[in-house]
Amino acid sequence: MTAGDMTPRRPSGPDRDLRVADTDREAVAERLRDAMGEGRLSLEELEERLETAFAAKTFGDLEPLVADLPEAAQAAGWPDPLVLDAGSGSLRQTGYWVVPATIVATTGMGNIKVDFTGAECRRRQVTVEVTVGMGNMVVVVPRGWEVRTSEVSTGLGHVVNRATDRPEAGAPVLRFTGRVRMGNLKVRYPSRFELARARRAGH
Repeated sequence: MTAGDMTPRRPSGPDRDLRVADTDREAVAERLRDAMGEGRLSLEELEERLETAFAAKTFGDLEPLVADLPEAAQAAGWPDPLVLDAGSGSLRQTGYWVVPATIVATTGMGNIKVDFTGAECRRRQVTVEVTVGMGNMVVVVPRGWEVRTSEVSTGLGHVVNRATDRPEAGAPVLRFTGRVRMGNLKVRYPSRFELARARRAGH
């Protein structure tokens, strides 16, 4: 089973510098209006934030407008948590896909591969909640990302993080939590083949 084989062009540049569309501005405006109706914003605050929202050019412009409101990620156009449950089979999240703030990955005796090489990541931090039984999970991250696996506990299993180069300033932070019982969690950089495939998908 393969998820995320769409091939639209992947935006370039730092995460916060991604250009927003009119639908993104309107989504934030709608959340701001709801917030005023909920009593979270005054009319003056609403008008001020709406003015900024409709003048926004990037996600970095929109983010502060909803950062102190519930469901800020959804309001700014970020997707819901991604749930990957492989059971005893195989599951691959590859190609072009939009990275949510949270990924929940569970496998009993199966295998999961999550490849961020061709993905669009608008988040500064992404949390991956793992539950690995006797299976295996492989995560491929672009060079420059920061990977944290210290919050993953193990039984007889293993956690191997080979993505240990110095992270780039402003790059996403991939934070793993959860448990690996008897299987394996491996984080690595993309191979030449995976890089070439990501380039083809981006053009």
